[in-house]
Amino acid sequence: MTDTSFRTLGVPTALVEALAAEGKTSAFPIQVDTLPDTLAGRDVLGRGKTGSGKTLAFSIPMVARLGGELAGGTRRSGRILGLVLAPTRELATQINAVLEPLAAAYGLKTTTIFGGVNQSRQVQALNSGVDIVVACPGRLEDLMKQGYAKLDAVEITVIDEADHMADLGFLPVVTRILDKTPTGGQRLLFSATLDNGVDKLVKRFLQNPVMHSVDEAHSPVAAMTHHVFLASGTDAKKDLVKMLASGTGRRILFMRTKHQAKKLARQLTDEGIPSVDLHGNLSQPQRDRNLAAFSAGTARVLVATDVAARGVHVDDVELVIHVDPPAEHKAYLHRSGRTARAGAEGSVVTIVLPEQQRDVKDLLRKAAISVSPIAVTATSAEVTELVGEVAEYVKPVPRVEPQRGGGKSQGANAQRKRAARDGQGRDGQRREGQGGRGQSGRGGQGQPRTERQGRPAAAGGARTDRPARPHTERTHASDRPAGSGNARTAGRRASQSGSKLTVGSVVRPNGGNRRGGR
Repeated sequence: MTDTSFRTLGVPTALVEALAAEGKTSAFPIQVDTLPDTLAGRDVLGRGKTGSGKTLAFSIPMVARLGGELAGGTRRSGRILGLVLAPTRELATQINAVLEPLAAAYGLKTTTIFGGVNQSRQVQALNSGVDIVVACPGRLEDLMKQGYAKLDAVEITVIDEADHMADLGFLPVVTRILDKTPTGGQRLLFSATLDNGVDKLVKRFLQNPVMHSVDEAHSPVAAMTHHVFLASGTDAKKDLVKMLASGTGRRILFMRTKHQAKKLARQLTDEGIPSVDLHGNLSQPQRDRNLAAFSAGTARVLVATDVAARGVHVDDVELVIHVDPPAEHKAYLHRSGRTARAGAEGSVVTIVLPEQQRDVKDLLRKAAISVSPIAVTATSAEVTELVGEVAEYVKPVPRVEPQRGGGKSQGANAQRKRAARDGQGRDGQRREGQGGRGQSGRGGQGQPRTERQGRPAAAGGARTDRPARPHTERTHASDRPAGSGNARTAGRRASQSGSKLTVGSVVRPNGGNRRGGR
């Protein structure tokens, strides 16, 4: 059996020990293939699917080469030695989390640069001297124009997720940034594909690059199991979504629009399933807070748009659910890649309504995924087996079939109406200061509507009064995925404060259809 230990691949002892401290002793295929060339200083083009281990593949040689040459030398203000370009803030943050402990082994300093937050911290870090910068292109170019960042000393440049950069229209900015780096520096480019102009980037900036590609058969992503569940209609889909979200493990639910992601996360939390959302309408502090809650496990469900399709790496995501099937196959693959990462197993479920079958069939064919749709309900064996143990905090939602002729169901309804008129809750206890509809509103939850406008990022098991969500910050247009601009949120309908799970078309409170972006 081939020895794939980092020491055998030529990684310096200081980094081998730093990796071992995090439980990383053996390299993944893309690391095995690229490390001999990257450690030797050659330009490398790495092609690998999401979750294949690309971040370590470029982090190790960057720190090894800069650390070996610097060995704690004097840093110069604003002079960057290593540069990593990433398309999203989440990806930049997670790359830095991988780089930082490795850099610490040599006394190197790292920092992140991205939009959506005040630039003062980033400027301070550059002025104090930093060795490695992980940056989104838009904010970095802004700081370069202001004179805070200079790239004339950069020795190693990495372009990560280059195909995603192209999809978001970042290539012109990336080209201008790379033009400011020394031509003799080492350049590493990692991408799943070479289309949409990525090939032009390779030809212009990489010198005699060595190409390494890890195919799906040997990639950790191969441990992914795909399912297509056919729901008979929107009501059946609602029940199915709740059942799939109710397990004890981490799961990510993908929606088409920002508004629907926010709405579904709130409704699942109301149903006893602590959930957080991630989409373009959130400020950077809100994104960080929600991701931290998901990573820590205080919220087991992340409801997201395609903003989270790349760059979000949380260990042990056991299930990815395409509540709204994506528009094209690349998005399907990147969404699905949030599970089955780093050699772990995972499952992917696509929920399909009858009218979506043809489009989903074409999408899966282009993604080279072979799976047959199965007609299911929320209680089907295929679903319950996938969900496993249902979390204890999930509220049961008994279904009461309507009866004719004044049966038990009508009697129960009459009793609830009488209790409402008397200012009582369903438990028969009078609610202080509430009579009839009073503060409870149409949702019948016994809370003023002003207390139901947001939900805490770290959603706990039991629902509490929730403070209003703060107004979202404006983010720099070039540092966020297309269509993720801030949307002005009008007042919600009182009916949206109820706990009924709703998935489907969204209606603005002032009438008219709302179309959300990512």
